[in-house]
Amino acid sequence: MPAPDLVTAELTLTGRITTASNATFLGSIGDTAVVYKPIRGEKPLWDFPDGFLAHREVAAYLVSEALGWNIVPHTWLRDGPFGEGMVQLWKETDPEQSAVDLVAADTVPATGWKQVLEGQDEQGRMVALIHEDTPVLRRMAVFDVLANNADRKGDHILAMPEGHRYGVDHGLTFHGDHKLRTVLWGWLGDELTTEELEGVDRVRGGLRGSLGRELAELLTAAEISSLAARCAALHATARFPGPRSGMSAVPWPLF
Repeated sequence: MPAPDLVTAELTLTGRITTASNATFLGSIGDTAVVYKPIRGEKPLWDFPDGFLAHREVAAYLVSEALGWNIVPHTWLRDGPFGEGMVQLWKETDPEQSAVDLVAADTVPATGWKQVLEGQDEQGRMVALIHEDTPVLRRMAVFDVLANNADRKGDHILAMPEGHRYGVDHGLTFHGDHKLRTVLWGWLGDELTTEELEGVDRVRGGLRGSLGRELAELLTAAEISSLAARCAALHATARFPGPRSGMSAVPWPLF
């Protein structure tokens, strides 16, 4: 049987993700499992007053596609049981894998992982926030810089069975002011690879063409200009940036 039209075929709800801060539903379009976030279910945010979070989610997918790294699952706008919203392909993760973890501070692996910070848990024990040291996660960190992701929690990284990592929940992105809050600080100050710089250049070029036209339907002109400025700055320094003083560098909660 041919695949259903993901824009026009019936979207049927199968459940609700109750831990999400905005209305988030599981659904299906034919045999295709999806996540559906209706605009009607969004809570207003004082620091993201322009447009809709659903539009930012779609914009994040478009930038991911321009980078060419398959970071964000296929995401689009369409009508649904509660009106227009963001729909995204559901990705089944491997429960045995975690790209980000909290471990006892004296058990941080010597290789293969980056430590982000250290602190105390509820019982006063010293713990460390760590994440994988892998090319696929580095690329997600580059994406977060460009998207100005204000909410890269550990659980917003989906660990796939074959080793790929998807990023989800991109409603808090593309603000005109610096808002980067992420758990992926392990490469702070490291030089970008040639591949990473080439990805940044693909976004820069796309903003002058079809990507820019598509984003104009989703973001403000000022937000698109800020994205272009972040691309230029990251290419010029060719290094992972560090946190800025005066604001939180990580989201809360971390997961």
